[in-house]
Amino acid sequence: MIREILLNLVQAAIGLAGGFAVGAGYVAFLTVLGVIPRLVQLTKSERYITVFTACVIAGSLFGTYLSFTNITWEQPVILLIIWGICHGVFNGMLAAGLTEALNVFPILSRRIRMERQLLWLLMAIVFGKIAGSLFQWLYFVK
Repeated sequence: MIREILLNLVQAAIGLAGGFAVGAGYVAFLTVLGVIPRLVQLTKSERYITVFTACVIAGSLFGTYLSFTNITWEQPVILLIIWGICHGVFNGMLAAGLTEALNVFPILSRRIRMERQLLWLLMAIVFGKIAGSLFQWLYFVK
């Protein structure tokens, strides 16, 4: 009995420490790199910065809640399509903000000597991402 309690306490401590580590990494990603302020600046929506921040916090908490519960959430297909589009837009904007903050594409284009073809490089990346996502959803999910 005491051994079970101790084992549960150790597991709870490890889980809490892991949660703190992941949470600290997520917060560092968003704050140190300035991803959300950069997204706000790119979209010219400075007056909604508190809404952006609240949405990230609420989404993180809701996602964590859904991860730890056995809730099934049956919804109509149209709502799932809208939900998926919102996820895609958020992830795409987050990735765009990260690459913009780190100046990934100018550095990449200089390294592979494609400064003049930067637009073609970006379009190849975009269409590759679209094709990969469609392949995953149409082949693996259905």
